Amino acid sequence: MKALVYGTATQPYEPPAGAPHLVRNLAATPCALVEVPDPRPLRPDWYVVRPTLTGICGSDAKQILMDFEGDTDSAMSGFVSFPQILGHEVVGVVEEAGPEAQGFEPGDRVVLNPWLSCAPRGIEPVCPACAAGDLSLCWSFTDGEIAKGIHTGTSRDASGGYAELLPAHSTMLFRVPDEVDDRHAVLADPFAVSLHSVTRHPPPPGGRVLIWGAGALGCSAVAIVRALFPDVEIGVVARFDAQVRLAESLGAHAVFRPGERAEMVEELAAWSGGRLKPTMEGLDGIPMCHPGFIDVAYDTIAKPETFEVEARVLAARGTIVKSGVHPPSRWEWSPLYFKELSLVGSNAFGVEEVEGVRRHGIEHYLELTAAGRVDLGAMLTHTFGLSAWQDAFAALGDQERSGAIKVGIDPAR
Repeated sequence: MKALVYGTATQPYEPPAGAPHLVRNLAATPCALVEVPDPRPLRPDWYVVRPTLTGICGSDAKQILMDFEGDTDSAMSGFVSFPQILGHEVVGVVEEAGPEAQGFEPGDRVVLNPWLSCAPRGIEPVCPACAAGDLSLCWSFTDGEIAKGIHTGTSRDASGGYAELLPAHSTMLFRVPDEVDDRHAVLADPFAVSLHSVTRHPPPPGGRVLIWGAGALGCSAVAIVRALFPDVEIGVVARFDAQVRLAESLGAHAVFRPGERAEMVEELAAWSGGRLKPTMEGLDGIPMCHPGFIDVAYDTIAKPETFEVEARVLAARGTIVKSGVHPPSRWEWSPLYFKELSLVGSNAFGVEEVEGVRRHGIEHYLELTAAGRVDLGAMLTHTFGLSAWQDAFAALGDQERSGAIKVGIDPAR
């Protein structure tokens, strides 16, 4: 089959004139579309799935566009194996069943739950995290017969959706309702990521939230808060015109453009009613709101400048929820202790409680979408064939000109 392999020779690429550096990096990324053997079920209870549409996750884009300057000591390096066939936001059709696979038949349309946790690896009994439904915190990502990797695409054995076929365990598949087309089904993964952030760290009744970033995670967060917490006021920081339009259409009450940190603090204070405390005259500092009236910041970017602004505009004992992935660097965090803020990580998804019902985040998405309570279809702005993978990643590397938000790859094209 054809597959996009990361950890191989670079495929030739000529960047367009005036392309930004991330697009130019495609000429050096160790990635190429090559022929590889068709995957087989990795264990007797696995399936083979034919992807019909695979979304490009922000983590995949960072890896292939080499957007990781300064990230030389990541603790996550021990949880992956190479070479990789990336792509874990997948909707597809069951192609083949292993001899012990149960629950699905060839032809079933499914969405991928990519976690390579205890059950897919054949680990028994499952670890406490898996037993609790916290699949992203599984203890077994480096154990068992399957090469180490936290999810599909990060293990050399469990290849991903930038290919014509991929292997998956029965616990990694959810049947797609007939009412949900592929264009919507492929968005289940980013929705579930933001659902985890919001349900684990919900806003108070009648509260106010700031969502930093209006890509797939940020726009999903807007839709989630509007659907589940309709009395909460939502502010969004969006960088590009297409993101502004989508955030507004999904129900954001106010949208801000990123700018100088002090100016952003002033804008957000004016929106939220925060009382600004300017820095001492002669000091090159950023003012702070005290009191502030933003309860939660859902940060899908996670850069020093986003943390610094959020910490200054949050209410005392407010929360910054970090789901964005970016190389670490210094930020001025005195508001963190002064206002007794919580800075918490939010790692993907598992079993979530929504309106008193506990089920997997992807199942919640499919149900909410089928019921018409959430519609993220406009978030998928571009679709490319597998042979045009460089154009797909270039669209994400130059979002200002392309207008891309979520980009999909159709392996059949």
